[in-house]
Amino acid sequence: MFAKSGNNTINIITIIASFGVIVGSLALFIILSGFSGFKSFTNNMLDYSDPDIKITAVKGKSFFISDAITSLLKSTTEIKAFAPVVEERAFLQYKQRDQIAYVKGVSDNYMSITRIDSTLHVGQWIDPDFINTAVIGFGISDKLSLSILNFGEPLQIKVPKAGTGLILSASSAFNSADVQISGVYTGLEEFANKYVFVNLTLAQKLLSYEENQVSSIELRLQENVNPEAFAKNFQKVLGNNFKVATKTQFNAITYKVLNTERLISYLIFTLIIIIALFNVIGAIIMMIIDKKQNLKTLFNLGVTIKEIKRIFVLQGFLLTVFGLFIGLLMGTILILLQKQFAFFMITQSIPYPVEFSFMNLFIVAITISILGFIASKIASSRISASFIEK
Repeated sequence: MFAKSGNNTINIITIIASFGVIVGSLALFIILSGFSGFKSFTNNMLDYSDPDIKITAVKGKSFFISDAITSLLKSTTEIKAFAPVVEERAFLQYKQRDQIAYVKGVSDNYMSITRIDSTLHVGQWIDPDFINTAVIGFGISDKLSLSILNFGEPLQIKVPKAGTGLILSASSAFNSADVQISGVYTGLEEFANKYVFVNLTLAQKLLSYEENQVSSIELRLQENVNPEAFAKNFQKVLGNNFKVATKTQFNAITYKVLNTERLISYLIFTLIIIIALFNVIGAIIMMIIDKKQNLKTLFNLGVTIKEIKRIFVLQGFLLTVFGLFIGLLMGTILILLQKQFAFFMITQSIPYPVEFSFMNLFIVAITISILGFIASKIASSRISASFIEK
C-alpha cells in the first residue's frame, strides 16, 4: 500500500488515483448530507405552516360541518385540536399592483393547529376583534410593496362570485373586501408567495359560504400518534365522502422533488467517481507491468494466475478503501463544523442545512467499495499466462 515504487511515474499515478477516490467520497458524502439537511429543514418549515392532518371533501370545494362530525372530532382522543378552514384563490389589488394568491380563512384557535405565528417576520397575528385584518406572506408583501400599518390604502381582496350568467360589471362578478395588514410571515418560497390569512368569517363572506360551510378541517394530533396510521383509521370512520390526508401526502410534490433531486445528484456523482476510478485501473495496470518479472518468478514457483490476480484485486481494493476512509473522515469533519459554526449561509440568517447521517456514510461506503472492487477486477484481468511469460 505505502511502499514506493522504483518507477516515479507509478508513484505519481497512485497518488492521483488515491486523491480521486478521496475527493469523490468527500463530494458524494457532502451532497447526500446536504440533501438530508434540506429534507430536515423542509420538515421543520412544514411543521410551522401545515397541520398534521387535513380533511377535505372528495367532491366539490366545500362541505358542511355537521354536529356528528364535530362530536366525532371532539371525542377522538388522538386529536389534540381541530380548526375549520376556508381556502380559495383570490385576486389581490394594492394601488397599481396586482397579484394572484390564496385567501385562507382561519378560526381563532388556529394557533393550536400550527406554529405559523412563530414565522411572523413583522407585526402580529390576526386580531379576532378586528375582522378586516390580514397576514400576508413575505413574497406577496415584496411583490405588492405592501407591509403593516398601510392605513393610507388597504389591500383589496376579490373573489369571483359563483354562478352563471352575463357579467355586466366588476362589482357583479366579484365579492370584495378591504383589509389592513397586521403581519407578514416568512417561510419556504412557495409558502411565502401563496397565502393571505384572514378571519374565517370574512373568508366565508367573500365566498358566500354559510356559517358551517368550510373548505377543510385541519387537525393537530397528540404527541406520539402516528399520522399515517391515524389517517388510515379515521378515513374508515368518516367514510368515502371525505379525504383524510397527512402532511406528507398533501406535500407529496415537495417530497418527490427532494427525493428526485437527491437521486439524480447521487447518480451524477457516482458517474464522476466511476470516471475517477479509471485512475485506479491505470495505477494497478502500471503496477502489474512494473512487477512483471516478480510475477514471472511467482508463476514459476507454482502460484496460479487466479492467485496472482487476487493480489492485485486486493491491492486496488485497499487503495480504494484507503481513499474512502480519508474522504469520509474529511466529509464528517466538514459537516460537523458546518452544523456548529455555519460557515456557509443561504441568507444572512439561514445557514446552509446539513445533517450527519450514518445511512449516508453507509451509502457512500458501499458505493465506493463496490466500484473500487469492480475497477480492481477489471485491471487484474490483464494478467494471463501469456502476458507473464513474454
